[in-house]
Amino acid sequence: MSFDGDSGNTPSSSGNVISAVAISKAYALYRRSAQRLLHLLMPWRTYPSFKALHEVSFGVKRGETMGIIGDNGAGKSTLLQIITGTVMPTTGEVSVQGRVAALLELGAGFEPDFTGRENIYLNGTILGLSRTQLDERLADIIAFSELEEFIDRPVKTYSSGMFMRLAFSVAAHVDADVLIIDEALSVGDARFSQKCMRFLKDFRNHGSILFVSHDLAAVTGLCDRALWLDHGRVRAEGEAGRICEQYVESLFREPEVPEALSDPEPLLEQRAPPITTKAEFVAGSESTLLSDETMKTFVLSGFTNCSPFNRDAHHFGSGGASVVDAGLWDVAGGQRLTKVTDGQEVDLRIVVQAEEAVERPIFGFYIKDRLGQNLLGENTSRDDGPEFSVAPEEVVSARFRFRWPALATGSYALTVALADGSMEDHIQRHWMHDAVIFDVISSATRHGLVGLNISEVAIDRGSL
Repeated sequence: MSFDGDSGNTPSSSGNVISAVAISKAYALYRRSAQRLLHLLMPWRTYPSFKALHEVSFGVKRGETMGIIGDNGAGKSTLLQIITGTVMPTTGEVSVQGRVAALLELGAGFEPDFTGRENIYLNGTILGLSRTQLDERLADIIAFSELEEFIDRPVKTYSSGMFMRLAFSVAAHVDADVLIIDEALSVGDARFSQKCMRFLKDFRNHGSILFVSHDLAAVTGLCDRALWLDHGRVRAEGEAGRICEQYVESLFREPEVPEALSDPEPLLEQRAPPITTKAEFVAGSESTLLSDETMKTFVLSGFTNCSPFNRDAHHFGSGGASVVDAGLWDVAGGQRLTKVTDGQEVDLRIVVQAEEAVERPIFGFYIKDRLGQNLLGENTSRDDGPEFSVAPEEVVSARFRFRWPALATGSYALTVALADGSMEDHIQRHWMHDAVIFDVISSATRHGLVGLNISEVAIDRGSL
């Protein structure tokens, strides 16, 4: 194992800051704790073993973000521990160039009885900073963590979210070349998690990231490539969005897996809040910039091109029924739309043809951005709604009516699905990724990904 890049086959010569070649790790299984000591004294003795990793090979280039996904027990954490040097591989070689900052197990590298301030010095020293450097960065670390009022309390009194804040803040200020994160962002509040994500996106400009998470939206949004581990073996490696799609597909190919809803899918309840806004003021004078009438022209200035339905789109499912069409239809004329205007009322339809009976169908969709992040989604599952079924050879269309949102200029994809069962327990009959592509040619959205349907913009002088 090398952490300086001085060997002949160095990360610098291969273009990688991390190079893993045929990494395997086996753990001896001892029946009694005394056997552990006995094995140290007599290493030639053999014991039953569990192989956590099987000849895992991959590389990470400078400035690249690699996501590592897989079920619990797939070997993700073991692989990260080997890369950071806290665990030695049984066979294989790992080379890492530059300084590594790692957020592995929650609280790793921290002393519970020390205060937050003392742990900054302890953890920063472990990560390679001098006392002088830590003195210079202490104020920035504390400010980033937002733990000012707790920084002189023992960290054993911290919540898991506070632990994560402190650990991430130290790692963010050590000038690391490689940042390794193992589910650290799964704890803590959403606002600080977003702050961390912004830091990670900036960090990609000069450093490399290994990111382990069960949040596939975070993996597709942050990572360039993904490595899928399955029972310690590399199942697939490649572009992050495609690897995550294959992983989700595998969950439904194995019906014995009980956690059918462990990852995001089009049938989850995700209802966006109403986007119509109106502000009322008590003001001395008013200067209207855009009125309700002028806003109609402004909001409707953007338009989107809709591709035809792609029958050959990547898909999976147990079968018995198929999505045969999907897209946007005009509400008034009932015609398929090839172009839709921001704010236009549309019907998003999913047409299904059954080969066999579907007793409890659930139609669902997601609209994803180019990074594979789910922006909008809905489904037909309702606790108080009427029950219906689809008979063999029957063709049924689900219709979702809404006003088309103002999307930022770019490409978007429609994912559609048909499931059979309930939200808590169902099987996927047919799931289609990227069934329709939406190209936003012009847009009224000036900020963010999705625009607001604002009825008035005005400047008011006086008190509220």
